[in-house]
Amino acid sequence: MSTAHTSVAEVLGALEGVAYPAGKDRLVAAARQAGASEEVVKALRGMPAEEYTGRDDVARSVRVDPDPGRTAARRGQQVRRGGKPGFAQHLWEEPKTLIHEEFDR
Repeated sequence: MSTAHTSVAEVLGALEGVAYPAGKDRLVAAARQAGASEEVVKALRGMPAEEYTGRDDVARSVRVDPDPGRTAARRGQQVRRGGKPGFAQHLWEEPKTLIHEEFDR
């Protein structure tokens, strides 16, 4: 299951007027009605189909990108370069530039 490129705050913002408990389908419909982006709707559709008792339940269940500021080009560069097994892409070390190497001397 993939993650959506949005944040938990954006998802919860799209669900401002929802009365809980609410099922996944009702949350998706409420987000669409509120004019949420496709990424927010994608994040809500990726949640398990169950009843959510409140905003905290939604925040714990929604799958979002841990670093939504990365561009598609940046994510592709990280994939091509590879990383250490067991580390998420946003935690991979960046190679030092010549300027950073000079500062380390």
